[in-house]
Amino acid sequence: MLETMKIIVTGAASGIGKAIVHRSLAEGAAIIACDINGAALDKLQQEEDSLSLFTYCLDTGNYAEVEQFFAYIAQEHSDVNGLVNNAGIYLGKNILDYKPDEIDKVLNVNVKGYLYSTQLFGKLLLEQERRGTIVNMSSVSGQEGSSDAVYGLSKAAVLGLTKSCAMNFAPYIRVNAVAPTMTNTPMMSHIPAWRQQEYTEHQLIREPLLAEDIADSVIFLLSKKSRAYTGATFDINSGCYLR
Repeated sequence: MLETMKIIVTGAASGIGKAIVHRSLAEGAAIIACDINGAALDKLQQEEDSLSLFTYCLDTGNYAEVEQFFAYIAQEHSDVNGLVNNAGIYLGKNILDYKPDEIDKVLNVNVKGYLYSTQLFGKLLLEQERRGTIVNMSSVSGQEGSSDAVYGLSKAAVLGLTKSCAMNFAPYIRVNAVAPTMTNTPMMSHIPAWRQQEYTEHQLIREPLLAEDIADSVIFLLSKKSRAYTGATFDINSGCYLR
């Protein structure tokens, strides 16, 4: 499904990002995998053992680093045509306990990081009038609220960015979002037990949601099979919330 795609994936070395990399390579894409954890990127490279996988250590919340990364992309991967904004931070804290530097840390990665990469990716493709696609990782927390209000804020912002960029980048770049519910990844350990139980009790599909399930939806949105979708949000919540 992705044999004509060269895709940037942020937060690529673990969890949902890692599953997206694995599934995308299997579908024929070339991947530039970005993560702040260089050791985890090296492990990813070893596990995939693919000539179509390139890695880049990147703090997506640092504009200077993102700008340097896209200079590298323009030089070495100028045919890039996909972006998955997936890097994210979840501290699992009550808003009353947040320190200003912690708020900055979450918003820098979860909001500004998406904005920086989207802006520079869009600029690269639109200047050449090339087609491309962006998929943003939001969350059910951005729609229904979160026990961590700063995280919920960040994921709601992603939905606004998705719709606005779908308008701004048309007709060349399609921009969509996915909004998963609680997913079986390392991040799940930070979710309060009461919130995990609340999600589980309301799900119509009882099987745990896996990172691979999210990856399958992302691949669809990256592919030509979703050519009629832009500005859309895909709810992946096992029927927990019906809209």
